Amino acid sequence: MDTINQLFTAFSTAWQQADVLFLVGFGVFFIAVWFLPSLLALVFNRQHAGKIALLNIPAGFSWIAWVALAVWAVTGKLGDKLAAKARLKPVA
Repeated sequence: MDTINQLFTAFSTAWQQADVLFLVGFGVFFIAVWFLPSLLALVFNRQHAGKIALLNIPAGFSWIAWVALAVWAVTGKLGDKLAAKARLKPVA
């Protein structure tokens, strides 16, 4: 229990000594990482960017869902290319 109190005291002291620039930088970094799948969707998967952005809000609480959204965001155009290629091949 003493270790937890020491950790809490150290965290509280560090948080109080942080300057405004650090806190703003940390906030921007935190939000950029949280919404990284949405940012990737804007570049790679514009068709589903709205759905990914909506699902990204609760997915940030789960690393598994966050990674799944990031994979979905990056593989959007690849899926479209594969689907187009599959439609072009005649069935014999």
